[in-house]
Amino acid sequence: MQALWMVASALFFSLMGVCVKFASAGFNSFELVFWRGVISVIFLAAVARTQGVSLATRYPGAHAWRSLVGTASLGAWFYAIGHIPLATAMTLNYMSSVWIAVFLVAGALLAWVPRPRPVGGPGNVSRPPLQGALVCTVLVAFGGVLLMLRPTVAQDQGFASMIGLMSGLVAAFAYMQVVVLSRLGEPEARVVFYFAVGSAVFGLAGMAFTGMSPWNWTHAAWLLPIGVLASLGQLAMTRAYGTARTPAGTLLVANLHYSGIVFAALFSVLLFDDPIDTLGWLGMALIVGSGVTATILRQRTVPKAPPAEER
Repeated sequence: MQALWMVASALFFSLMGVCVKFASAGFNSFELVFWRGVISVIFLAAVARTQGVSLATRYPGAHAWRSLVGTASLGAWFYAIGHIPLATAMTLNYMSSVWIAVFLVAGALLAWVPRPRPVGGPGNVSRPPLQGALVCTVLVAFGGVLLMLRPTVAQDQGFASMIGLMSGLVAAFAYMQVVVLSRLGEPEARVVFYFAVGSAVFGLAGMAFTGMSPWNWTHAAWLLPIGVLASLGQLAMTRAYGTARTPAGTLLVANLHYSGIVFAALFSVLLFDDPIDTLGWLGMALIVGSGVTATILRQRTVPKAPPAEER
């Protein structure tokens, strides 16, 4: 069942991306983030009340920082969805696991202190912990990015592609803050709720500078499903991890998270007629494979870290 819950979660998030794509024709990214947040706040508050989870927190500062970073990633992702093929935007955002691998390697190097080798040992000083598997994973993933962007992104979409890539980078920072909140004992329902609150505030602040688009019911009809699908995706993801009772089950669930890229690719081709040639599919496969590998290596390096990544 945990596998089915995760596949359902990936489908919900992919459908949300479809709705964002359609709504982007009438609303800017800040407006989409705002409405996504408002609708999710209402939905998640009702769910938390049903589950008996208190929304009061002793760590407002930690939630505020997590919300700031997470909504910045969300806004960048929504912008990318509106300006580049859906499959490309989804794949670049799912690079967050690879960015976390980059942080693990960088952290290990920064924490390394050279020590003299024992007498008779090879070399004069110990070698830094380069974590070869993680380094190779990162290199393969960025090779996949080059393959994806080269054949599938038009010349006028370069900026939006970089924004999409940055959304995955910022999502990795958001995940690290989720780890901190988890270690503080904050339940996930509370973390997700305050993330939705932060989305509404972030979107409203952005709208103060960009203004509001003319209201068009044809485009506005997509706003409600954006918030509902985002909440359903997060709840299904939570259920998937909650029902995974073994480390192997948790890894299976984490890796099925990448099925969202497959759904997004199908929607991109069928609904938006976005071409994906052989190199594009190959690049996508490399990124998915690298993300799976990075997830496995991350769980070995930080076994008690929460694997869920919110969108």
